[in-house]
Amino acid sequence: MENTKEVAFYIFCKPLLHFFISQIERSSRVERKRRDSFGMFDGYDSCSEDTSSSSSSDESEEEVAPLPSSLPIIKNNGQIYTYPDGKSGMATCEMCGMVGVRDAFYSKTKRFCSVSCSRSYSSNSKKASILARLQGKPPTKKAKVLQKQPLVAKLAAYAQYQATLQNQAKTKAAVPVEGFSWGSYINSNSFTAAPVTCFKHAPMGTCWGDIAEGVRVEVPNTDCSLPTKVFWIAGIVKLAGYNALLRYEGFENDSSLDFWCNICGSDIHPVGWCATSGKPLVPPQTVQHKYTNWKAFLVKRLTGAKTLPPDFSQKVSESMQYPFKTSMRVEVVDKTHLCRTRVAVVESVIGGRLRLVYEESEDKTDDFWCHMYSPLIHHIGWSRSIGHRFKRSDIAKKQDGHFDAPPHLFMKVKEVDAAGEWFKEGMKLEAIDPLNLSAICVATVRKVLADGYLMIGIDGSEAADGSDWFCYHATSPSIFPVGFCEINMIELTPPRGYAKLPFKWFDYLRETDSIAAPVKLFNKEVPNHGFHVGMKLEAVDLMEPRLVCVATVTRIIHRLLRIHFDGWEDEYDQWVDCESPDLYPVGWCQLTGYQLQPPAPQSSRDSQSSSSKQKKKAKSQQYKGQKKMTSLQLKEELLDGEEYSFLQGTSDQESNGSASYYIKQEP
Repeated sequence: MENTKEVAFYIFCKPLLHFFISQIERSSRVERKRRDSFGMFDGYDSCSEDTSSSSSSDESEEEVAPLPSSLPIIKNNGQIYTYPDGKSGMATCEMCGMVGVRDAFYSKTKRFCSVSCSRSYSSNSKKASILARLQGKPPTKKAKVLQKQPLVAKLAAYAQYQATLQNQAKTKAAVPVEGFSWGSYINSNSFTAAPVTCFKHAPMGTCWGDIAEGVRVEVPNTDCSLPTKVFWIAGIVKLAGYNALLRYEGFENDSSLDFWCNICGSDIHPVGWCATSGKPLVPPQTVQHKYTNWKAFLVKRLTGAKTLPPDFSQKVSESMQYPFKTSMRVEVVDKTHLCRTRVAVVESVIGGRLRLVYEESEDKTDDFWCHMYSPLIHHIGWSRSIGHRFKRSDIAKKQDGHFDAPPHLFMKVKEVDAAGEWFKEGMKLEAIDPLNLSAICVATVRKVLADGYLMIGIDGSEAADGSDWFCYHATSPSIFPVGFCEINMIELTPPRGYAKLPFKWFDYLRETDSIAAPVKLFNKEVPNHGFHVGMKLEAVDLMEPRLVCVATVTRIIHRLLRIHFDGWEDEYDQWVDCESPDLYPVGWCQLTGYQLQPPAPQSSRDSQSSSSKQKKKAKSQQYKGQKKMTSLQLKEELLDGEEYSFLQGTSDQESNGSASYYIKQEP
């Protein structure tokens, strides 16, 4: 009976298997013939898609059969072939440029097609290595076996190749912003952008490498009149986040055809990609007359130059894979009552940002946006485990298809030792107001939870029922010891209605019969973040967290950044930690397909300024809404030296190292 099933399965699959075998074997037997060893056209007149040519190889000549329409077909000088280089399941030899199934490559790293390539790679000079990749030299005899893989490997490579194309089409869809261009904005104002390495949570943030000015890449050549898509080599002139200002080789100091592009885009490739992929390199029409031997020119220009890693596009793709999936259930802060959490369901994931819909929302309009590494979201059961308030859902059971997000997906907090001296209820401190992120306020520890979590209340503006208390972890960079603002020359917002001005901590502690939280309990780590005043970036407006806006770093206090939204008044600025997952490099929105909010036009700025002067908005308990229109009204004075002494810190600290900037309390 089993033999009968096997025969039936073979008869059923035989036509399909025969089809795949015929396409893959035929394409592998056709030798690719280029006009010269660089894959370059001799001139524009030599380009013809109708020119026929014969393939000369050890095997007999065979006509190329039509390939499936879903597989890209490239016609170059009459030759028809596929280019699976760089796709899932495929690999390119870093020595000779041979393309083949990754599993058949040599060594665990799969960097070389054979032992000979692995050994010769380290001994060859930089010039020989560049020339080998640029020319796309044929593989050695040992590497020819890569063209004759088992059927399973061929089918797997073909399937993975098509799946990768579909995924790239979805993940790399740019979202244009009408009337705004980062390139023009930076060029016209000579701005600088924060480097990608400042954003460890962003794609490529931890593996950006040595990508900098001077790196060479292969990009589409737009300065030509050919009917086919051709490429040329360009160098990075300026880098702004993911965006790079490129200049074609041969233009030297001529910037007339410089152009901006996203370096992680699908049309940006390392030098040598055209040779291994069978793409033609054609010099731009404007400078075509400058050199008669472009091959020699390229060898001279590229010797010693850097290019993207061969697996750069693969790394980009991998860094844009996110563990959170739609229909996952999480606990997230209740935007109408900050003191509690609610169950929400992941509705969509864009660039690691989650659109969460509260579970009780029938029309799915009651939502909340945050990053997957945000401290505002937790696994199901987190609130009960630490003693945090939680709003029970009216839904008796999970809806079909919904499932709890695994706990390991959430950002881990540092472990703390609360056994000895620890925070106590009633202790005073300074904290960023979650309802007005431009202000650092006088605050009080209202409740001590488990695992190092604290409920914090803003003095003078707390609700009677504590519904606006906010949960911070003891290691949070958003809470500070008493005196932090004074020593770093930041305006401290006193309690609302406090009449004894200017505000002095010593008097306030005595009047309220309270004590300051010990300095040693706060987070004193200052990472080497790399930010500088004036750098541009894309930042979430945390008062309207679905918006990502054009922004600027205007102040740096150790690890604390003052973020200004371009085109808006300073009163809308927000204090954000340097490692916040709500900050992104320039070009992040374009890369991930998220909508970028451009700087506000002059008309909007005038109307906002006018309305804010006429009417000040009262503090809202909603963690989502229009930007706050409250401004700091009081200016603090230095504390008396007789009562307190300080370890002098530096305001606008840009040396990204640790520093003593906390108050020193004297008995």
